Amino acid sequence: MDISIIIPLLNENDSLVELHQWITQELQDTVPAFEVIFIDDGSTDGSWQTIEKIAQKFPNVRGIRFEQNFGKSQALHAGFAIADGKIVFTMDADLQDSPAEIPNMYTRMIEEQWDLLSGWKKKRYDSVLFKNIPSKLFNWAARKNSGIALHDFNCGLKAYRQEVIKNIEVYGEMHRYIPVIAAHKGYRKIGEQVVVHQARKYGHTKFGMNRFINGFLDLVTLSFLHKFGKRPMHFFGFWGTLMFVIGFLSAGILGIDKLYFHTDGRLIAERPEFYIALTTMILGSQFFVAGFLGELLVGQQKNNLRYTIAKKINFPNEP
Repeated sequence: MDISIIIPLLNENDSLVELHQWITQELQDTVPAFEVIFIDDGSTDGSWQTIEKIAQKFPNVRGIRFEQNFGKSQALHAGFAIADGKIVFTMDADLQDSPAEIPNMYTRMIEEQWDLLSGWKKKRYDSVLFKNIPSKLFNWAARKNSGIALHDFNCGLKAYRQEVIKNIEVYGEMHRYIPVIAAHKGYRKIGEQVVVHQARKYGHTKFGMNRFINGFLDLVTLSFLHKFGKRPMHFFGFWGTLMFVIGFLSAGILGIDKLYFHTDGRLIAERPEFYIALTTMILGSQFFVAGFLGELLVGQQKNNLRYTIAKKINFPNEP
């Protein structure tokens, strides 16, 4: 299989037949073998019935149906698991991504040997206030934080080598950060291509303003896991040491002050500085415990990984 096209969707029944016809028209004369994988993420408008009808007529069409809405990341993860193409494309089902871009992106993936090629919707047909401006701020923050020079992290039209999608795991709402996840896995040949963005023809968008808030939180999570996921004590130990030292010094100063300078009957526990010292020492101890637990979990994962690799080795004379 040369190309797999994964299309996650939610209540896009009106556009599915037209989208499939458009894909077939663009690829049937340029790509020897391709497949289309529709992922129905809990649609309630008859989308699955339409997918079944298309699949009955065309053997290169497959579908996965979720009984309820799990989100785009889970839909993509399911599609990645069954995709057979050497190059795997993702695109949205709302006709805003043009299949006419696929042949050129496929050629670039093969000739220029990219690990991942991301679309860039340079000219958009979305609301300027509610989508374009927040999207620019979001992409700027993602570039600064990840170091990956992409203009449009959230573009639905992307191309991947099969090895990439088989070695990454997409969960939560991390679909917009697949280039970052791939880079953290060592796939650094990430390119970009300007693509045509179409105005929405049917239905309405399934994402609200909360996606930008969730997007920034996911970016912070990815950044933390990348920097400290392998050595959590480097993060928790630093803050634990800092807080414990502050608390210990504060308690020492309070004790010296009480013994030698303010020997009146006022108790140390009546002074607010005492509670600051106590709180910082407790927090410091908790950070240390969190760091130790994190190191134990990471160590266990490493042991399991070594065991898995050892189990897969076949020696020459063994069956």
